[in-house]
Amino acid sequence: MANLADLFDSRAARTLDAQASALAGEGGWGLMAQAGQAAWQCLLQHWPQARRLGVVVGSGNNGGDGYVLARHALQAGLQVQVVALPGSPPSTALAQRAATDFRSAGGTVADFNGELAQADVWVDALFGLGFARAPGGAAQALIEALNAQQAPVLALDVPSGVDADRGCVPGAAVRATLTLQFIVAHRGLYTGDALEYTGRRQLAPLTLPDEAWQGVVADAECWTQSRLPDLLPPRRANSHKGESGHVLCVGGNHGSGGAIAMAAEAALRAGAGLLSIGTRQDHVGPLLARLPEAMTHALEDGAALPALLAKAKVVAIGPGLGQDEWARALYARVLQSGLPLVIDADALNLLAQDAHAMTDAILTPHPGEAARLLETTTAAIQADRYGSAQALAGRYHAVVVLKGAGSIVAAPGRTLRLIAAGNPGMAVGGMGDLLTGIIASLRAQGLSAFDAAAGGALLHALAGDVAAADGARGLLPTDLLAPLRRLANPECSR
Repeated sequence: MANLADLFDSRAARTLDAQASALAGEGGWGLMAQAGQAAWQCLLQHWPQARRLGVVVGSGNNGGDGYVLARHALQAGLQVQVVALPGSPPSTALAQRAATDFRSAGGTVADFNGELAQADVWVDALFGLGFARAPGGAAQALIEALNAQQAPVLALDVPSGVDADRGCVPGAAVRATLTLQFIVAHRGLYTGDALEYTGRRQLAPLTLPDEAWQGVVADAECWTQSRLPDLLPPRRANSHKGESGHVLCVGGNHGSGGAIAMAAEAALRAGAGLLSIGTRQDHVGPLLARLPEAMTHALEDGAALPALLAKAKVVAIGPGLGQDEWARALYARVLQSGLPLVIDADALNLLAQDAHAMTDAILTPHPGEAARLLETTTAAIQADRYGSAQALAGRYHAVVVLKGAGSIVAAPGRTLRLIAAGNPGMAVGGMGDLLTGIIASLRAQGLSAFDAAAGGALLHALAGDVAAADGARGLLPTDLLAPLRRLANPECSR
């Protein structure tokens, strides 16, 4: 059985289904019967007052699951209408058996004629895991008609039209109120455009023999707040500031002093013991007033940087850096330092102009920066966020945090990590500067690069969720600083 935090790609899910079906006998009928029963119980759990049920079915086994649910509902006394794609009768032995059982129980099936009648709840059982293209013709029309309904929608396994591997939505897709995944959680439903369509997610693990899991491994791990206590244990009673690391933040070109200030303050709030800032002379006074805890230094060229690097444990570079000669000089010296790095913003753009493998670095690109680093388009990055994160990690030999809805953390040879937190209010300038500081702080406190990246991204997203309790619109990066401190001390919330 999988850990509840495990996420799987469709190949692993199909292998598991095939192995479980072979072990169960009857061509896998027992597995489909379990799925349909689980779907019926889910519907009862969330919509117990529903009396009119609509089920849209496709020709495959996803449609078969829908027929099983429809039979249970019919036998429980609900009014059930099953609507099928025209010219798409059940095409698998399991789906055919499920449809026959439904009809034998007194159910009827109507082809979609362009309209859907009213129902209290609709069930989407059109397409399963294997569907990864834009639906057309009658399928597109049926999905659009379903989305036009006012009733809630329960999607079985995957909202039809959503790519369960990549999280992209190439065309029309069902906007589900709730998605019930069978056996394992599908990685594509946790990131990118898919988040617009899944609604709430629920898992029905079903009952499988242990042998069915032979050779099946998770593709990604879903990171939630439960990870924090292991990453951030309470500090020793006899601690000193040097144990918590010295972070150097480099950036803040003319007009961008706020970026480096936010990165620095976030690093301190996440627990760094010492914090230095290297920035333009114009920003020294305001930074001293805003953040007296930081040791702020004027850097009008790169000459004074070596002395700061000699004291630092980790360097965060990029927030407000710019791409002029001043920025390039600082960037070059930082890269030569041999220190662990967190690279963001314009430092990523400079790296993209001279792409090369990194040593002990964490890259934190948003999709636009990721596109420049991979010499592709933002659309291509978003069409396959998992693949893009892995490609970045492989090309630059670095840990990568691909930011966005459902941030993804990748590193060469490591299982992907999916950050299951965050909200739309965090899509505002300056949020990435906080993330840079948080990750650098955790790295300086002794976490590995991979753990610091994932733990920092999780802290950042969770703080955003707490700060957005009064609404996502108008959320500011600095709103995250107070909850960030609380979250960085998990023992305080137990």
